[in-house]
Amino acid sequence: MKVVAISGSLSAPSRTKALVENILNNVTQKVHAKHTLIDIAQFAPELGSTVTYNDFPKVLFDAYAAIAEADLIIIGTPVYKASYTGLLKHFFDLLDPKLLVGKVAVLAATGGTDQHALVLEYQLRPLVSFFGVTTAPTAIYARDNEFIDYRLHSEAIEARVNTAVNQALNLLESKTAQALAA
Repeated sequence: MKVVAISGSLSAPSRTKALVENILNNVTQKVHAKHTLIDIAQFAPELGSTVTYNDFPKVLFDAYAAIAEADLIIIGTPVYKASYTGLLKHFFDLLDPKLLVGKVAVLAATGGTDQHALVLEYQLRPLVSFFGVTTAPTAIYARDNEFIDYRLHSEAIEARVNTAVNQALNLLESKTAQALAA
């Protein structure tokens, strides 16, 4: 199994990156998986200046290659002004839509208040659905005050992570069984 985790945060340190890593660790504790972390903050200048589909900088080419090989994708974003980050959207705008078809994803977001939690349902889930991605029914939203020193500190969010990961792994298992039966 191959897992790619994407942190759409532009800052370091980042609560979003910490949440994404937490989800990734939960997956790798349950199944043996080759994993890659794509941290948008580490190549934001290259991503922001890329405007063509046929001339990617190496770091972006490598990120898209990892996604193409992934079985499971974890996507996390901070919420700014009731939306996911612009560079995360740009990252997906440059992605070949066929690369994600049939993959499974866990969606996550961080923000200052509960008012931002619906971003997962009315923006992030429709975005990945456009790409043909099946998402775990449970999405994970963590408020800034649920972190201490950029580490998740909430049993309730840990439980949601566990539920979402179990759902995603069940979806993957079901897709594999269907493919083998076909």
